[in-house]
Amino acid sequence: MKTSLDNPVKAALAGRLLEMADDELILAHRDSEWTGHAPILEEDIAFANIAQDEMGHALIWYEIRRSLTGDDPDRLVFFREPSEFRNVQMVELPKGDWAFSMVRQWMFDTWEWLHLEALEKSRFTPIADAAKKIRKEETYHLRHTGAWIHRLGRGTDESNRRMQAALDQLWPYGGQITWPPADYQLLVDQSLMPGLSQLGARWKEKIQSDLVKANLQLPGSVPVSFSRDQHSQYLTALIEELQQVAQLEAEARW
Repeated sequence: MKTSLDNPVKAALAGRLLEMADDELILAHRDSEWTGHAPILEEDIAFANIAQDEMGHALIWYEIRRSLTGDDPDRLVFFREPSEFRNVQMVELPKGDWAFSMVRQWMFDTWEWLHLEALEKSRFTPIADAAKKIRKEETYHLRHTGAWIHRLGRGTDESNRRMQAALDQLWPYGGQITWPPADYQLLVDQSLMPGLSQLGARWKEKIQSDLVKANLQLPGSVPVSFSRDQHSQYLTALIEELQQVAQLEAEARW
């Protein structure tokens, strides 16, 4: 059964679901840019499948949000301004080289796996059920990207250098993942969402443990915590590309 929610809690939950969905959507878009360009054919197929999974996960969160607000997911994706998106900057950065995309996907997969584990305990049944379903797929994502982290980190001097450079560039963005909106504590108090600071500590611990095995080092820079209202210079072009076909005929329907 769905839990009854008062209006402030419902609004806070809708906001958080939008953040989760936007993270998945924008990461899926960046991942899809490797289609036809991955280093080997098998990985071209594998990473395209991961991108498709992330897109599917975004739709799940958008649909749960629709049950609270009535907002059409297609309108949210194709007709919002870039400034209205609530994804973290980490996922909107250009795809870079293969090391950069692998490190980003692995960092996000690690976060998402832990986040979903916590969401399985949400007292809002649609979220708990969705988390259980999505986490099964994310388990395979994490195994896949984790294997690349180990392979490239312990490969050649060049592959290790590129992986460390990617880590050094991406790590400061990690703080935005655990930045709680002003109304987020309502969701924690209602057992709808997990505490982000505790989850962030677990995330960092797991990242650090896995990096040691891959002969890589956690960067010395401190992850910066800042609002999801702040985006990089790259998001506008990404959203324009994402929306260009839909906006050619805004009222088109199947």
